[in-house]
Amino acid sequence: MMRSSVFHMFILSMVAVDVIVAASNYYKGENFKRQYDEFYLAEVAFTVLFDLEALLKIWCLGFTGYISSSLHKFELLLVIGTTLHIYPDLYHSQFTYFQVLRVVRLIKISPALEDFVYKIFGPGKKLGSLVVFTASLLIVMSAISLQMFCFVEELDRFTTFPRAFMSMFQILTQEGWVDVMDQTLNAVGHMWAPVVAIYFILYHLFATLILLSLFVAVILDNLELDEDLKKLKQLKQSEANADTKEKLPLRLRIFEKFPNRPQMVKISKLPSDFTVPKIRESFMKQFIDRQQQDTSCLLRRLPSASSSSCDHSKRSAIEENRYIDQKLRKSVFSIRARNLLEKETAINKILRACTRQRMLSGSFEGQPAKERSILSVQHHIRQERRSLRHGSNSQRISRGKSLETLTQDHSNTVRYRNAQREDSEIKMIQEKKEQAEMKRKVQEEELRENHPYFDKPLFIVGREHRFRNFCRVVVRARFNADLLGLVTYLDWVMIIVTICSCISMMFESPFRRVMHAPTLQIAEYVFVIFMSIELNLKIMADGLFFTPTAVIRDFGGVMDIFIYLVSLIFLCWMPQNVPAKSGAQLLMVLRCLRPLRIFKLVPQMRKVVRELFSGFKEIFLVSILLLTLMLVFASFGVQLFAGKLAKCNDPHIISREDCHGIFRINVSVSKNLNLKLRPGEKKPGFWVPRVWANPRNFNFDNVGNAMLALFEVLSLKGWVEVRDVIIHRVGPIHGIYIHVFVFLGCMIGLTLFVGVVIANFNENKGTALLTVDQRRWEDLKSRLKIAQPLHLPPRPDNDGFRAKMYDITQHPFFKRTIAVLVLAQSVLLSVKWDAADPVTVPLATMSVVFTFIFVLEVTMKIIAMSPSGFWQSRRNRYDLLVTSLGVIWVILHFALLNAYTYMMGACVIVFRFFSICGKHVTLKMLLLTVVVSMYKSFFIIVGMFLLLLCYAFAGVVLFGTVKYGENINRHANFSSAGKAITVLFRIVTGEDWNKIMHDCMVQPPFCTPDNSTYWKTDCGNYAGALMYFCSFYVIIAYIMLNLLVAIIVENFSLFYSTEEDQLLSYNDLRHFQIIWNMVDDKREGVIPTFRVKFLLRLLRGRLEVDLDKDKLLFKHMCYEMERLHNGGDVTFHDVLSMLSYRSVDIRKSLQLEELLAREQLEYTIEEEVAKQTIRMWLKKCLKRIRAKQQQSCSIIHSLRESQQQELSRFLNPPSIETTQPSEDMNAINQDNNAQPETSSQQQLLSPTLSDRGGYRQDTGDAGKPQRKFGQWRLPSAPKPISHSVSSVNLRFGGRSTMKSVACKMNPMSDAASCGSEVKKWWTRQLTVESDESGEDLLDI
Repeated sequence: MMRSSVFHMFILSMVAVDVIVAASNYYKGENFKRQYDEFYLAEVAFTVLFDLEALLKIWCLGFTGYISSSLHKFELLLVIGTTLHIYPDLYHSQFTYFQVLRVVRLIKISPALEDFVYKIFGPGKKLGSLVVFTASLLIVMSAISLQMFCFVEELDRFTTFPRAFMSMFQILTQEGWVDVMDQTLNAVGHMWAPVVAIYFILYHLFATLILLSLFVAVILDNLELDEDLKKLKQLKQSEANADTKEKLPLRLRIFEKFPNRPQMVKISKLPSDFTVPKIRESFMKQFIDRQQQDTSCLLRRLPSASSSSCDHSKRSAIEENRYIDQKLRKSVFSIRARNLLEKETAINKILRACTRQRMLSGSFEGQPAKERSILSVQHHIRQERRSLRHGSNSQRISRGKSLETLTQDHSNTVRYRNAQREDSEIKMIQEKKEQAEMKRKVQEEELRENHPYFDKPLFIVGREHRFRNFCRVVVRARFNADLLGLVTYLDWVMIIVTICSCISMMFESPFRRVMHAPTLQIAEYVFVIFMSIELNLKIMADGLFFTPTAVIRDFGGVMDIFIYLVSLIFLCWMPQNVPAKSGAQLLMVLRCLRPLRIFKLVPQMRKVVRELFSGFKEIFLVSILLLTLMLVFASFGVQLFAGKLAKCNDPHIISREDCHGIFRINVSVSKNLNLKLRPGEKKPGFWVPRVWANPRNFNFDNVGNAMLALFEVLSLKGWVEVRDVIIHRVGPIHGIYIHVFVFLGCMIGLTLFVGVVIANFNENKGTALLTVDQRRWEDLKSRLKIAQPLHLPPRPDNDGFRAKMYDITQHPFFKRTIAVLVLAQSVLLSVKWDAADPVTVPLATMSVVFTFIFVLEVTMKIIAMSPSGFWQSRRNRYDLLVTSLGVIWVILHFALLNAYTYMMGACVIVFRFFSICGKHVTLKMLLLTVVVSMYKSFFIIVGMFLLLLCYAFAGVVLFGTVKYGENINRHANFSSAGKAITVLFRIVTGEDWNKIMHDCMVQPPFCTPDNSTYWKTDCGNYAGALMYFCSFYVIIAYIMLNLLVAIIVENFSLFYSTEEDQLLSYNDLRHFQIIWNMVDDKREGVIPTFRVKFLLRLLRGRLEVDLDKDKLLFKHMCYEMERLHNGGDVTFHDVLSMLSYRSVDIRKSLQLEELLAREQLEYTIEEEVAKQTIRMWLKKCLKRIRAKQQQSCSIIHSLRESQQQELSRFLNPPSIETTQPSEDMNAINQDNNAQPETSSQQQLLSPTLSDRGGYRQDTGDAGKPQRKFGQWRLPSAPKPISHSVSSVNLRFGGRSTMKSVACKMNPMSDAASCGSEVKKWWTRQLTVESDESGEDLLDI
């Protein structure tokens, strides 16, 4: 029974009821008997019940087994404490803590909350150690302060150790620490005041900047996940995204509930004698799309076809689309394309196998030992990983190796077995994503096919209607620029209209209302009209709700419709009288949400909101924990302090019975201003009635007021006042209550909130789940984005005057000297520059001297770098601007010599001081951190301002006429939007926000109500002020400001990581910038592609590419740059990005989607480089064959000439008709430089080397040059010549024929046949038929 879920839920429900009963307790008056009321009896019943539960568990588990659990120990402690608490003499005592701590058991209700609490407080070693350190620090500093200031007269803050402890704790919380320091400084005197001030300031800085940050760091460390768990969550998140993409939204799945009604079409105009049934329109479209896909697939699968044949195939494909028999012809071409694809796949497998064989066969052995660069190391890691990816090939390759080599291969295989498993998981997730997208598309197509009203705006406009297409064009048209292209034209118009409407609302006030101001109504009409047009266009283009891209498909669409309806209703109604706390006033408050439209119109603003609120689970859990903590202390405070904090407003009256009548209260101008009165004169004052009341801003009479007071204390505002009142009216021992709550709530609770907001933002952004290597990679990419070329001109070649100036200006000593001079000039501002003070003239003169020195510096740099080279650097431009301003100031100073020139000189010095930030690495990094943080947090800051603007408009409506109070005065009020923004900015800093809230809660009889209109009353709104100020403080101070902290922390780790944590160090980037500066001689930031090879060869150190060892890597990098912009120019960041990808282990550093894309790119580069390598190898082989063949042809030509001489001498035959070589033959002879020039007329031509038969007497080919692999062959001579040759051969008797002689004299016959086989294999496998390669290979 004890382990059953029913028993567990029953006990937890009883705990919840006990908490509710305890929270319902309240103060019933002074004369009410509190010992035996209904709350006491309920507490006794619950205590007995939980005692029986503990006894039952002890009886079932045994005492030893019961106390073995930490949870049971906590329950036993509560049982003992609450049992003592119900004793009448101990009721409403310190034992009340045990009663209210029962609420902690409710954490077991939610497993998510239990896991979260264990994640934060489970590994309590770090957090517990930090708490002990903080307590020890407070004790030590309190003891030191006690010994230092206990002897000081008129100082009661350090008279005892408890008072010293409270003072030092107050400094730790930053609340009123200046008052503690000021009182101590006034007491110790002027001599020791500086030392005391330094003491308190150092303690305050350490406590607030370091100690509190340690709490945040520890909580963030507890929320950090393990490396393996991060990878697992990344995979699970990818799977979840795939599952989400597979399902259609519910608003679209609703069409599945209706019966299918597919659209049918009737085919007509067919030459047939039989009737054709109706066919689905989608089926016909799909058939047409397939034909077009086959055509494009065929054209893509023939990349190496000749240009003429490619153009011919394209033209034929276009012509064949007009005929009916297109499908039959396409089927033939599709089969051919598939065959070519299979052949290319087989060749790619062969190439990869060859690469693996080369790697595993130790082809890199025997090279001199040298430290490899990171590019080489990562390249070999990838090659080894790819070679071990196929186990069968590895086993086949490893045959015949030694035992050591086999053992090494086995270890490598085992090492990458997990990587293979990870590859399979990644591929599975990728396939799952593709299948999910495909299924979603199929579902949409089925709904579009079977339901005629699907994807029809308002079920009226057709899917492809002209009006809808026109609306789509209007809605989706946008700029091509980067900044202006963020949103569409229509959204830009609405952003401008919304901003103008918000500006118009800023002129509204309780005294100038839109209902009675026609000029303000114009902006209202314009906004409603433009928004009506916008929504109509978007609804006609994308639909309202039941379409895939509907307007109302997320919360942003709902907010748009809500803002539009509120504006439309208000414009149509335009109430003339708006009573306070009425529906009309609520409508005016809702109208103030109009600036939130910017969140929907700007995509980056939507991204910020999505990253902030998409995973709100952890923030909600922290809020529950803080509310639980507040409920525990609020219940305890009600039972201890209810009715005890009230006091008579006359300080001379102690008891409540004597608090009646009136008394005179004195009025003083200031607390610190003591006016000297004349003898017999009294201070000004007036008579007031005596009232027995609680403090104005807080009380503990019920749980609601107690939680409000504790919420204010949780913000560290007003807790000192609460502490002093409790100590003064209840007792010093009860001061522990507020100190414990402040420590738990602020030191742990608020830091926990800060840590969770930062972790939640990072998780939604995707950075929280990154491993260490992935985080380093993201930091590297961010650093590379802001890296720029040096823009530093090279040193002059000669050793002349410019070269010497260049060496001087670039020397580190010169730069440090200039930095020291800048600091020295800045020190001059430590004294006030007053025209009437004689000290100002020497200071200005010294500043003039410094200015001339800086003019000399700029002049030297211009001479050294030349004016154009000097102007290329932004830092030099800034220095030139400041120096020019300094020269202008010098001229004006000696000409006028007045206060304005001194002011201008001070401004020039300040501008000069900012130039020092770029002269030191650390200062430069700090400046980059600030700049990048401002850039990344720009949209968060804009979002904060929009929220602040909404609250300012609402504050004018709710509290615009509230009477002045303690903090609401003529400077801080809500009478207009401008003043409301000022007050809200003050609240953002946390300065007395609770006092402003209480001033806005003023109720009768302390104000004058008016039920007709809200602008005629000076009363506040209690519920409205409570929700207004608490929600604003939580959203702005606790959430939005912490997002800025998260961005700053992220950028701090970006620039201040150590060299060991960086994938590419600062020196590596600096070395690349120097090499780029050498190659980019025009300083344009781009270089031609062919210069990349030169740049890569110049790199040294960790980015060096050794051409002896890593020639293949060099080819891969060069080809990657060539294909990036199709051979065009590459930028600085293109080359740097390529080097960064090549310098990291992509398996560890890249995330899933980026990893898949990068691996696919590298596989493609590897295959293309391999193909190019083989092509080049074949060309070289064929060129060697061609050279040898031409050499043999020259020998044959000499034999021909000798034969001709013999024939002419012995036979004296008639002249032989010559054949003119064709134009193609001449062109080929001109292109081939190695082939000797042929005479215009040839008397006799020997047989071809590849033709093993005799002369071919083909009369049909007479006059045409015939081409065969190996050589051009011309037609043979006429028949009479053959008879003459045969007679000559007979006359020589015993001599072989001309063919045999030619074959014997040609030793390259076998080489030509080998080249023919290579040519046939290459043509068959890779389909090399282009003019660039194929013709060149054939014309030998």
